[in-house]
Amino acid sequence: MAVYYSPEKVASIVTEYGGDAKNTGHVEAQVALLTFRIESLSAHLRINKKDHSTRRALLIMVGQRKSLLSYYAKKDIYKYRALIEKLGLRK
Repeated sequence: MAVYYSPEKVASIVTEYGGDAKNTGHVEAQVALLTFRIESLSAHLRINKKDHSTRRALLIMVGQRKSLLSYYAKKDIYKYRALIEKLGLRK
């Protein structure tokens, strides 16, 4: 199951986390987009427990987000902590 967002939704997420609507390469914007996609896939998998291809895609996205977050933690620990708090990842 592919999750596609409208360009307006992507622009709003990127504006909120990346600063500019066209700044999709910013680490915070990428992590935020992955987080919203992960949340929607998790909701899908709660309903469809046997959808293994979606589960695999979810695990790939989680790994990608993890690597981006570890890079961001090495780059700037204070902005990393603020991003984690803003997205509500570590509880």
